[in-house]
Amino acid sequence: MAELDEKKLEALAGKVVVDVAGAMGVLMAYIGDQAGVYRALDEIGPATVAQLAHKTGLNPKYLHEWLGSNAAAGYVAYDAETECFSLTPEQAHIFTREGQPACMQGFFQAVVSQFETHEKAVETFRSGRGRPWGEHAAGCFCGTDRFFRPGYMANLLEKWIPSLNGVEAKLKEGAKVADIACGHGSSTILLAQAFPNSRVIGFDFHEPSIQTARRKAAEAGLSNIEFHVAEAKDFPGDGYDFACIFDALHDMGDPVGAARHIRETLKPDGTFMLVEPLAGDHMKENLNPLGQIFYGFSTIVCTPASLAQEVGRGLGAQAGQKKLTDVLNDAGFTKVRRASVTPTNMVLEVSL
Repeated sequence: MAELDEKKLEALAGKVVVDVAGAMGVLMAYIGDQAGVYRALDEIGPATVAQLAHKTGLNPKYLHEWLGSNAAAGYVAYDAETECFSLTPEQAHIFTREGQPACMQGFFQAVVSQFETHEKAVETFRSGRGRPWGEHAAGCFCGTDRFFRPGYMANLLEKWIPSLNGVEAKLKEGAKVADIACGHGSSTILLAQAFPNSRVIGFDFHEPSIQTARRKAAEAGLSNIEFHVAEAKDFPGDGYDFACIFDALHDMGDPVGAARHIRETLKPDGTFMLVEPLAGDHMKENLNPLGQIFYGFSTIVCTPASLAQEVGRGLGAQAGQKKLTDVLNDAGFTKVRRASVTPTNMVLEVSL
């Protein structure tokens, strides 16, 4: 047995302590979100435990411990002289400003939802079998939508669509659009709102998500949008000018079949926009905090979802552009171009 390097052991143990602290921080942040503590603190400004308890109606003993954990994590500010807690503008954006690109509460909710069903995750991992998307806790669906929606709001209309050749002009004039694997319909609704002359149709195989998408579209008062329960490889219709998939192709069991069906339903001059998690083509390029997160979610959500479906390709959330291009080429697409990139996503323009 190799001799222990005490310095390396100490460094690794220190990192693990930081990671465990971070895990507790995620749970505390989620509790603060669901109980409305961050919102209350954002509204009233610097407050003592008693003042915050009066504002929220929460038990001051619980608040004292929760605030201590958050202050230690740097999630809230603490003034020892006045014994007041507050949120800096940066903390407010991350922990309570819903819809802002920097707000992380959707991320926290998605993580916590996985601990809710951890026994199923262990069972799936040990068995090697798949796990359907619909078997996850409801918080996974809500958290996923809450996490991705601000990024779409910040980038879809301002950066991603304009980066595609001729697509924005078509959408303004009036195009037929398919948003495949649309989930709760956030991307679909954004497109329908921005391009009222276009007809935007969202498809997803998860019926509860489609029901939520329909409700949100109705609340938005949109008449140029519709949602249907359908799988990516057999959604109805043809003659689409534009098709898109957001952060979902790698979850599909048969991504080639899905891409082939998109090709067959597009007009000859149509465009397919594929948005996928940012990743290099080799694992060594992804060994960073973002890669750690994506590989982790891929272990418990993305790959099991793929293995639960026909074919079970299991691309994973860090597939990289080369693997994605191979899939698209196998589906009959001949042109694949990286049109845009963000710190978390790559956008591929795909055409015949």
